[in-house]
Amino acid sequence: MFILDKSLQARERAGNPIRVGLWGAGQMAQGLVNQVMRYTPGMEIAVIANRTISKAHEAYDYAGYTASECNDLATLQACVSAGGYAVTENAELLCELEGLDILVECTGTIHYAANLIMKAIENKKHVLLFNPEVDATIGPILKVYADKAGVMLSGCDGDQPGVIMNLYRFVKGLGLTPLICGNIKGLQDFYRNPTTQAGFAARWQLTPEMVTCFADGTKISIEQACVANATGMGVAKRGMLGYTHDGHIDDMTGLYDVEELKRLGGIVDYVVGPKPGPGVFVFATTDDPKVRHYLEYGKLGTGPLYSFYTPYHLIYAEIPISIARMVLFQDIIMEPLGGPVVEVITLAKTPLKAGQTLDGLGGYDTYGQCENAQVARQENLLPVGLAEGATVKYDLPRDHVLTFDDVDLPADNLVQRLYREQTTLFFPELQPKTVLA
Repeated sequence: MFILDKSLQARERAGNPIRVGLWGAGQMAQGLVNQVMRYTPGMEIAVIANRTISKAHEAYDYAGYTASECNDLATLQACVSAGGYAVTENAELLCELEGLDILVECTGTIHYAANLIMKAIENKKHVLLFNPEVDATIGPILKVYADKAGVMLSGCDGDQPGVIMNLYRFVKGLGLTPLICGNIKGLQDFYRNPTTQAGFAARWQLTPEMVTCFADGTKISIEQACVANATGMGVAKRGMLGYTHDGHIDDMTGLYDVEELKRLGGIVDYVVGPKPGPGVFVFATTDDPKVRHYLEYGKLGTGPLYSFYTPYHLIYAEIPISIARMVLFQDIIMEPLGGPVVEVITLAKTPLKAGQTLDGLGGYDTYGQCENAQVARQENLLPVGLAEGATVKYDLPRDHVLTFDDVDLPADNLVQRLYREQTTLFFPELQPKTVLA
C-alpha cells in the first residue's frame, strides 16, 4: 500500500491518471466511483456502462462530476480521448474503447458478465472482477482465455476472497504453511429468502436477493470456492466444517487437527459468530523451532496452529488498491491456479415440484454449498451458477442435492458452453452425462 500511494501520487503529478472503465452502477459500483473520484489520486473512472443509464449518472453526480451520454463507439471514443467522463447503455463498447487501462466488472451477474469478460479478453483488455459469482462458476476457463490473449484477469481486494488472498500471501511470506483460509460470518441459515431479508435489504439499500445470498450461505460458498481455486485447497467435507464460536477467532485453533489439515493439503472453511467480524483469517503452521520461538515471543501462542486475521473487508473502498496493483505492478490479486478445486453445488431450499422453473441466486428455490470439484463432477452435480432458469423434472425434497439429471437446462448459452469447455479440459476422464450432451 505504501508503494502504491506514492506511485499514484506520481501519476497525479504527471497528469497521467489510471483510466478505468466500469461495468455496473449498483450500490457497490457507486461506492467505488465515489472512492476513486474523491479520494484516490492518480486514478479516475473514465466511463460507466449500465443498463439503467440514470444510475450511471447518479454515480458521477454524487462524486461531483458530470458525464456525457454516449451510445455509439465514435462518440464515446471522442469523449474519453478528450479526457471527459462518459456514461453508456452499451456495455460492449468498453471492450473496443481505446485509452482505458483496465475494465472493472461490478454487475453481480453471471451470464451478462461472462459475455462482457469474453469480449474484453478478445479485445486484449485487462479485467478486474468484483464478481465472485462468475469466477466461481467459470473462472478457470476464463483464465485460460485470458492467458492465451496475454491479458490479466483477477479478483480483487475488498471482497473477502481478495482479502483472504492478501493474508495468505503475507503468511506464506513469513515462511509459514497456511492450512486454513477462512471467512468469518455472523449468520448462516440455509432457508432465508427475499421475504425474510427484505427489511435488512431496505436498510442498506441492497436487493433482497443479494442479502438472501449472504444469509443462506450461497455467497460464502461462492467466495470460498474462489479462494480454493486460487490456493489449491479443498473442503474438508461438503458444505465446509462451519464451526460456531462465540469467542475470538484466535481461540479456535484447537478445534482443528493439524495432521489432518496437512493430509488434506489445507482447507477453505468458514466460522460463525467469533470476533472480529466480519473478517477473514488464515491458520498456519511451521516445523521450524526458531520460527515457533519467535511466534511465541510475538504473542501468537505456542502452536501448532497460529492465527492471523484481518478484522474487516471494506468492499468498494479497497477496489482502487487492486486497480493500482494490476495497472502499476501487473500484480494479480486472485486467479485460479488451474482447473476447479471446489465447485458450488445446488441444493433445494424448499420442496421442488416437477415442472418448476428455478429462480436465481438468493431466491426462494435453492442455495449453494461447496463441494470438492472432483466429487461434484463424479456425481454429476449441478453448479449453482447454472441453476437459474432450469426446469425441475421430478418432485424433489428440501435439501436435495440437484444433479444435471434432475433438471432440463434453459436454452444453450455462453456460460453453459464455457462450463462444458472447462469440464472437458480439466476433467476429461469423467465425461459428465448431461452437461456435456
